[in-house]
Amino acid sequence: MNIDGRSIASDILADVKSNIEGRTVVVRAVTVSPSAATESYLRVKETRAREAGMHMEVVRMPETSSTQEIIDMVRAPGAAGVIVQLPLPDHFDTQAILEAIPSSVDADVLSPNSYARFEVGEPESVVPPVAAAVAEILARTDVEPNRKRVVIVGNGKLVGQPVAAWFGRFADTTVRIVTKESEELSKALADADIVVSGAGVQGLIKPEYLKQGVVLIDAGTSESGGQMVGDSDPACSEKASVFTPVPGGVGPIAVACLFRNVSLMLPA
Repeated sequence: MNIDGRSIASDILADVKSNIEGRTVVVRAVTVSPSAATESYLRVKETRAREAGMHMEVVRMPETSSTQEIIDMVRAPGAAGVIVQLPLPDHFDTQAILEAIPSSVDADVLSPNSYARFEVGEPESVVPPVAAAVAEILARTDVEPNRKRVVIVGNGKLVGQPVAAWFGRFADTTVRIVTKESEELSKALADADIVVSGAGVQGLIKPEYLKQGVVLIDAGTSESGGQMVGDSDPACSEKASVFTPVPGGVGPIAVACLFRNVSLMLPA
């Protein structure tokens, strides 16, 4: 089964719009000297925000800004959700900026405080967007995470770490993280029931690495010939019972989950 991420995202955004009807909700995205690719991604987010009944305010800061100026913008009032568009240029203290995001508006769950609340499953904490997208895909395909062998490829802050933490909530679920450098990648994948990849390496996962019927969720993205591609060889779809293509799989769902998080954090 190939997942239609755009259709699922539309469902989520329609629900969000219905739930916030009558409210003015502003989401602020802070970006520094955005590249053409970043501008394209921000336009997608602006479109999805409108579908969710929200307004996205994009604040473009010059590269000459200081870390403190970015922090001041992140902390400025007037937004129900705040997004720091990563990566930031090297001379900024990215960790200090992420630490400055108030948990009450941290829809991406990037601040250490917000992430810690999610990790321990604190009531009313929200799930990082990619982990939320994984949860959504499994729920819609009736895949039960309990007692599964899960392999996560990549240990980054946006995919590997939050997805591993989410799977860690389930009893008797074995979670293993491997990286693109792992010599035993193919061996690790061989008996996995669920694979989630966020390595950002084209064609890293090949059909011969996988068992028949695996659930393969590809959250890795890279560029090849001007096109966005995933970590999985497209032929993997023939062995997978659930497969997310790139583009059009995890990405749209994760963006929709971002705006759903904003709605969940709104005061009653």
